Amino acid sequence: MPKGDPAQCRITHRAGETVWQRSSQGLAQRLSVLVPQDAPVKVISLELTNTTTRQRRITATSYAEWQLGATPSTAKPNVRTGYHEAARALIAQSGWSPAFAGQIAFLTASRQAHAMTCDRAAFLGPGGTALPEGLRRWSLWGRTDSVEDACAAYQVHLDIAPGATEQVVFVLGAATSLAEIETLAATYASPERAAATTRAVADVWQHRLDAIRVETPDEAFDLMVNRWLPYQSFASRILARAGFQQASGGIGFRDQLQDMMAFLLSEPQRVRAHILDCAHHQFEEGDVLHWWHPPEERGVRTRCSDDMLWLVYATHTYVRATGDTSILQEEVPFLAAAPLAEDEEDRYAAFEIGQSATLLDHCLRAMLRGVTKGAQGLPLIGSGDWNDGMDRVGCRGRGESVWLAWFAAYCGDACADLADLSDRADEPGFWRQRAGELRRAAETCAWDGDWYLRAFDDDGVPWGSAQNDECQIDSIAQSWAVLGGAPNRARAEQALRSAAAQLIDPEHRLVRLLTPAFDKTPRDPGYIRAYPPGVRENGGQYTHAATWLGLAFARLGDGDEAYRIFDLINPARRSARPAEMRAYRGEPYVIPADVAGAAPFEGRAGWTWYTGAAAWAWRLAVEGILGLELRGGALHIAPCLPSHWSGYRATVRGKAGSIAIEVQQVDRSDGSAAKTQDGIGEEGMIMEFPTDGSTRQVHVQVRPRRIAPGRQASAGA
Repeated sequence: MPKGDPAQCRITHRAGETVWQRSSQGLAQRLSVLVPQDAPVKVISLELTNTTTRQRRITATSYAEWQLGATPSTAKPNVRTGYHEAARALIAQSGWSPAFAGQIAFLTASRQAHAMTCDRAAFLGPGGTALPEGLRRWSLWGRTDSVEDACAAYQVHLDIAPGATEQVVFVLGAATSLAEIETLAATYASPERAAATTRAVADVWQHRLDAIRVETPDEAFDLMVNRWLPYQSFASRILARAGFQQASGGIGFRDQLQDMMAFLLSEPQRVRAHILDCAHHQFEEGDVLHWWHPPEERGVRTRCSDDMLWLVYATHTYVRATGDTSILQEEVPFLAAAPLAEDEEDRYAAFEIGQSATLLDHCLRAMLRGVTKGAQGLPLIGSGDWNDGMDRVGCRGRGESVWLAWFAAYCGDACADLADLSDRADEPGFWRQRAGELRRAAETCAWDGDWYLRAFDDDGVPWGSAQNDECQIDSIAQSWAVLGGAPNRARAEQALRSAAAQLIDPEHRLVRLLTPAFDKTPRDPGYIRAYPPGVRENGGQYTHAATWLGLAFARLGDGDEAYRIFDLINPARRSARPAEMRAYRGEPYVIPADVAGAAPFEGRAGWTWYTGAAAWAWRLAVEGILGLELRGGALHIAPCLPSHWSGYRATVRGKAGSIAIEVQQVDRSDGSAAKTQDGIGEEGMIMEFPTDGSTRQVHVQVRPRRIAPGRQASAGA
């Protein structure tokens, strides 16, 4: 686009592609950027239309700075550059990182270069990126090899007749050989190939996002469910593993396991493969890498107390959804290493491969390692549970987590189910008994009168109590009392109502994680207190936890509260008016990881894109409110709708056929039963997908429902 042009630019973000459009200086300009699904390249297509009555000659320049490593100061001096004529490509390579030493970065174009250089200083000159010297001259800019500060600057000429359109395609990528660069250049560096790639990318995303399509009375709900939530989660969390505020490329053990649960309909084989890959990052002792970086597989071993249990949760959710019990017998190797020493908080390394065992045995070892027992009978919190910021609640090895008790109890029942499916007769009874013990311990020691405590520190002093000056109530101990099956359902419901009353702020559209925020307390809960009050986990909205609160209300049968929470966190609702947009400052189509909860930034978005809240928000909407999820490869339908909805329509795609559902919510105040042509009971209905490519029509009538006291809710049911 014209350098320094003040004209307004229209930017369109769609699945897999972003387009910039502008008309200025006698040119209609269109710039498209996309990444193919199966090639390590970025395709940049520039179209210019001459809207004047005179002939135009325009220069188009693509510029990239080669870093090829983690930090510029150490990586850039090791970059070697050159020009590969057969592919018309500027190339760069670095031996700084052994894992990427065999990779060759390149920049090429669909047209012959008029000028090029790999010398950053020569191209930028004293004007820097604001006014590059290379754009002020019509001559060759500098060297392509033996440069101290590497870049790739590739310029072409476009001669455009009046009313005509010319196009150039730039391709930025990486390959393992010069021959592969030639192949990639031939495949993508032409307008025709770029157009075909654009269509292919659109088709792939359309298929992925069309696994379920919904039509409800709320267009903002539909917009997020049908497109932006799954797109955000898959593009940022699964493919890129990066966002504007976090660009590590790492895989978090519990992070992507949770994300994957939103793709059981659209990508079941990818979910299966990811579960097995995570099992491969578990140690023989049962604990796991908190995160790791492909391709070197270096990662960090920690004392985090909940990571390993997410393997059980994810495996159980996958098996229940797909009916694929064969995954339990897959042999997967462990990692082998000496356990952390007493004075080691964590260890970052590349670890050796150890013995192999079935996935079920991996799950059993995770349970044995994760389901610990402290003085109160609750699991030890270690160096933090789901809330990493509470890393000093149990730093001396005695702190206990109430939230982890509920979650571990859920996983105990899940593990028992998996053992039943594998005919491991000695395991189911043990884990169901252990789950019951955890629930009873939480009921006995953690009830605070109107809600459940969050944790006990090393000295046995509680957090999350009405008696605390700060952190009197924490959301996740209440939501998981319901999701984890607290035996006293009246208490669990009261806890949830208390959380809603104290943590939901309708005026600022906030669902806080805890309140009051940590500020002046002499007790040290951990690095969470380093955040200012109201920021991120420290009393702000942590959207991941907000979705759990919504799911818990859905499990109780309260569709109004479940929907209210989804609506409050829906980013499309935060930018309806200019003043709201200026206060929020986040994309209206991307759910934020956090929203500030204290003046002067109350209601301002924190980081966006890279957050597990996207997948969980989709599950709140689809599984919790619409009541649609897989069970044994079939579709389970159990809506929990807000009372003001008349119903909804949805089409769900199976392997070889689809189900089109029309749900009507009717008032049955006379006590008569709602009707369906296929029959529905209190637990919902199961519909098998067609296997002949057809679409099965299902019409259901429901009335506002409520889960009966004593019935256990499920985080995935």
